Parts: sequence; C-alpha cells; structure tokens
Amino acid sequence: MRRDLEIAANFINPDARVLDLGCGSGELLQYLGHSKNVTGYGIEKDHEEITACISKGVNVIEHDLDEGLDRFPKDSFDMVLLTETLQAIQAPHKLLHQMLDIGIECIVTFPNFGHWACRLQLVSQGKMPIAKHLPHNWFDTPNIHLCTFLDFEELCSNDGIRIIERFVADRDYNDGPLIKRWPNLFGKTAFYRLGRAL
Repeated sequence: MRRDLEIAANFINPDARVLDLGCGSGELLQYLGHSKNVTGYGIEKDHEEITACISKGVNVIEHDLDEGLDRFPKDSFDMVLLTETLQAIQAPHKLLHQMLDIGIECIVTFPNFGHWACRLQLVSQGKMPIAKHLPHNWFDTPNIHLCTFLDFEELCSNDGIRIIERFVADRDYNDGPLIKRWPNLFGKTAFYRLGRAL
C-alpha cells in the first residue's frame, strides 16, 4: 500500500465506520477492512477506479464531491477521509464542514505550496512551481486551490474546526528535526486529524 495511505490508516480505530472521499481504487478501504475490521464506503467519480473498487469488494458510490455530501445523515461515520483531494475541490471549506457533520472526525491530507522548493522556483524563475508533490503545469493541473499549511490552519481557526493531531512529512513521508521546527517551510505533505469545535 502507498506510504501516505499507511499513515492515514494509523489514525483510524478498529471497528470504525469510515467514508473515504475520492477513494481511488479502494486500496485504503480494502486494507482497513482486512486489518482493522472497518466498515467502509468510498466515493469516487472515475469509472475505472470504481471498477477497481468493485473488483476488490470495496463498497463504492459514484458521486462528484463538488455536489456536496447532503445524501448522508449527520453522524453516519466515525471518520471521513479526504486524502490528496482537498486542493481539487471547488469549495473546500464547505466540504470540510459537511465532512464534520456526517463524521465525528475527519482526516485531511494535501500538498504544501509553501515548501521551500516551491518558494525558490517562484522567486528564481517567476513561474508556477512544479515539484514531485505538485507535478502538473498551471494549465493542466487538477489542483485549483493550492494552499500552505498555515493557510489551512488559519481556515480551521476561523471556521471553528479543531485540529486534534497533525503529522507533517517530507517526500518520503518521514518527519525530521527541520520539519518539526519549520513545518510550513520543509514539509511537503500534511496529515490533519480534525474534529468539531468543543
């Protein structure tokens, strides 16, 4: 399994009810079902990925996340996941609130546009950065809302979303002293475990 999905899986308790938004081929849900006895559902809009989910025995619903999550009742899930998808959503702040309405907690991961390599490319070349964690050109990228960790944490603070836990990682999904000291400068990806305001 991909290393980022392994890290996300570590946040999830055994026997949890999980909804994976933009679940791809269902790799994470399949793993959670076998290793943690999780009851999981995925949401995906790509037909090939949906077919891959079905072949793995993963429950999947065809749905576009930009249409929201109104079809799910409040507190339907213990955990709602959104891995590497937040930056491609039309209204990410609205989706975050919907996630915390239907789920008791959520996990969000996304790439950091504030990483030092992105800053250096922008300053030195005057062009939108391309990096391993942001591999697309500006004109063909699915990422429409690039942000930094500081941007995201400010949104959470302003919107009353509680950050329960955060793990910031480099390109190999490890942390280190520089990342721990200056996460917004040296971290490439962050994993946030979020909850409702107390």
